[in-house]
Amino acid sequence: MKIVRPLILLLGLTGLWQLVVTVTGVPAYILPGPVPVLKAMANQYQPLSRHLLITAVEIGGGLLIGTLLGVCCALTMILLPIVKRWLLPVLVVSQAIPVFALAPILVLWLGYGMASKIGMAVLIIFFPVTSSFYYGMQRANPELLELARIMGGRPLAILRWIVIPSALPAFGSGLRVAAAVAPIGAIVGEWVGSSSGLGYYMLHANARMQVDKMFAALALLALLSLAIYSIIDRGVTLLLFWEEK
Repeated sequence: MKIVRPLILLLGLTGLWQLVVTVTGVPAYILPGPVPVLKAMANQYQPLSRHLLITAVEIGGGLLIGTLLGVCCALTMILLPIVKRWLLPVLVVSQAIPVFALAPILVLWLGYGMASKIGMAVLIIFFPVTSSFYYGMQRANPELLELARIMGGRPLAILRWIVIPSALPAFGSGLRVAAAVAPIGAIVGEWVGSSSGLGYYMLHANARMQVDKMFAALALLALLSLAIYSIIDRGVTLLLFWEEK
């Protein structure tokens, strides 16, 4: 049943897409139908696969680094409250600046390679992971914390066995958000400056009015994003095995 429902949804959206193209008679250079897009995907299998792999590595690297940095930052703010007063405003400001404004700077600093795209993904992922994990740890049960202190529990032991486990549901929610927005950073970085990736392929096709190829890359990006989110969601579900499903 878990496979049937997405397939039905996919078929329904594809049918609606074809219906819109047929009823409106919109030109193919504005909105191609599903069949031309599938043909472009088949004809461009090798270059699309290569660009898809590069974008997947950028997103995966951004998720990994962004999650590790977010966890370390949240733990630092919990263990050293004075750091929070200095670091939290910086985190908020980093999210207030549009990613399109930061992308050229990262490309200038890190070059046109994969590093700047991973850096963009890290910037987008870092805040939801940090904030969700930090505020999740802050909401640890005060009665359990007090009982642990009365029984002589050491601060690091309390952090490990009470504070962090109680924050995992919030941390899982932050990871899900990060998985959903991670492709944005990689694609924006590829649009600003790159020589590979699905974002680069889309710009290349758009400049030549090859709209079917552009939609083929967009469809692969959507499937990649769904796959990444599903993997993260499944991993979070396994991590929080004690929660009611």
